[in-house]
Amino acid sequence: MNLRELDIAGLYVAESRVFGDDRGFFREWFKLSDFESAGLDFATEQSNLSISTKNVVRGLHYSMAPRGQAKVVTCVYGTLDDVIVDIRVGSPTFGRVVTVSLAADQGTTVVLPAGVGHGFCVTSDTAALSYLLSSPFDAPHELEINPLDPDINVPWALTGEAILSEKDAAAPSLAQRRAAGDLPSF
Repeated sequence: MNLRELDIAGLYVAESRVFGDDRGFFREWFKLSDFESAGLDFATEQSNLSISTKNVVRGLHYSMAPRGQAKVVTCVYGTLDDVIVDIRVGSPTFGRVVTVSLAADQGTTVVLPAGVGHGFCVTSDTAALSYLLSSPFDAPHELEINPLDPDINVPWALTGEAILSEKDAAAPSLAQRRAAGDLPSF
């Protein structure tokens, strides 16, 4: 597994080999020893799976949990664009948006540091995102920013109208979250 840092401090993409034949394919998407070799410490406390249809946008979600919440995400079915926004006050990359295209049959995994906003948009008819969390879901500390916030201007790969949850559609903007003191620190 090859890990390389992206344009947000602490954000990595991990690429591993895909072994395919007439039966399908096999790939590793998380291997602790490879993370440790790259200097990344990641202890999994929860694992989630999300299945969505084309043009579904989930996010931008983040955690204010006292221990923070890092994530390791990969697409296990279909294709999607994974979006990461640096919302950590004091970060040299605050406000930066990075999009990583993920496909189940590719060897790409995204490693997110604690404190960044995360979302994704499904680009195939159906897609499934699997993710590991470094801390468990803690409802009072889980927050969201409107994924269509024009100040963030995420380049969602939509072929139609965005399909959002009521909670995401009604979420505050990044500026509103910052004014309320509801953003993590770098």
